[in-house]
Amino acid sequence: MALIHHVVAGQGRPPIVFVHGFGCAHGDWDAQVAHLSPRHQTVAVDLRGHGASPGSAADCSIERYGADVADVMRALSLPPAVLVGHSMGCRVVTEAALQAPAHTAAVILVDGSQFAASMATVLRQRFAAPDGYATLVNGLFTDMFTTRSDPAVAAAVGARAATLPREIGEKMLTDMQRYDVGRLAASLASLRVPVMALQSTYSNEKRERRPMTEGQITPYLDMVRTNIPWVEIEIVPDTGHFPQLDESARTNALIDRFITALPAV
Repeated sequence: MALIHHVVAGQGRPPIVFVHGFGCAHGDWDAQVAHLSPRHQTVAVDLRGHGASPGSAADCSIERYGADVADVMRALSLPPAVLVGHSMGCRVVTEAALQAPAHTAAVILVDGSQFAASMATVLRQRFAAPDGYATLVNGLFTDMFTTRSDPAVAAAVGARAATLPREIGEKMLTDMQRYDVGRLAASLASLRVPVMALQSTYSNEKRERRPMTEGQITPYLDMVRTNIPWVEIEIVPDTGHFPQLDESARTNALIDRFITALPAV
């Protein structure tokens, strides 16, 4: 298969590779690309079945997505890059880093999470109900924004997610749960590069999403810290699941600070 769709801008080291989340696309990173591309080469991708990248449900998994991102880095002959993933993309950049260590300088996890084992049953029940998938996705994306979010942005992101083919959406929600239970902790523990967890929300056992407060720690962040003792944790408080959209200036500043402190590569 040809490389997944990707947009390259700017120049300078280290390069920065941006990976979106479930039901999203590379344009979610436009504010970060605009801010960073004057000093860094940036690469923003569309994962299989998302944006301008074709794909079938059979071709979609976290590991395959990670391999696709790794293929882009190799094809572009990138020097060691900073991989930035949002939500589902946190899992993808972790896989890409493990599959292409020579092209990886650091990893930034933007508002990641971990599905519980019990979510397997919940997902099966939701998918079996009439309109269960559409209702689930609408609820998830409504919960990702707050009263402080731009209503037009929130509506556009939700409408885009609704266009993700159901077969791909069901496959990837199921696959994230499978990955989280069976592989996520071990994959994080295998990373050998600087890592920042930039967190803005937490999800309880019912996947209800809530904004975080300054200094708050969650079971997900505890899990990340257990597996990556050197992780830097930064909280973007009182915002939704898309800090790169809702709090772009703060997100840009945190990414800048992290990259500036990296060892020269």
